[in-house]
Amino acid sequence: MSANSAEAEPAPERVDVVLRKAGRLKIRYPAELLSDDGVRVVVRAEWAGGGARDFGFVRFEPGDVFTEWYWRDRWYAVKEVRDPSGALKGWYCDVTRPAERTGGEVVVEDLDLDLWRSADGRRVLRLDEDEFATSGLRERDPHAAERAEAALDELEELAREDGFGGLLD
Repeated sequence: MSANSAEAEPAPERVDVVLRKAGRLKIRYPAELLSDDGVRVVVRAEWAGGGARDFGFVRFEPGDVFTEWYWRDRWYAVKEVRDPSGALKGWYCDVTRPAERTGGEVVVEDLDLDLWRSADGRRVLRLDEDEFATSGLRERDPHAAERAEAALDELEELAREDGFGGLLD
């Protein structure tokens, strides 16, 4: 391969992932767009949480790489987490409203419920159900609350069955 052909390769497309919660910005971070087929958007980004964050069941640290799948027709996002050496830590799943991609942004609204599946598949944890219960979503938007709870159930079933294999292929 000549130097000229290497120069001809386009730079990866960049997008900002925008996570909103209760109508407010929770976090915004840059990501590399891997694909967008009109239904599913896939991006890759480094841990954007500042320093390390220890959840007890996993520790996210600078240099960790997240490959993230967002759907325009599903009420969740699935994030594969790897350490800087490429070793799989597991999958962190956010229950969200369906994603929207507008120009250079992928925008999702966090609905509090989350799920973790360890790399070996032995630990599947439903997270933040207490936050969801006190969020007021059931009263403000019963339909969204019902969809969020169903999404968490679906994620748990997928995590226990094949670890998202069929979903992410």
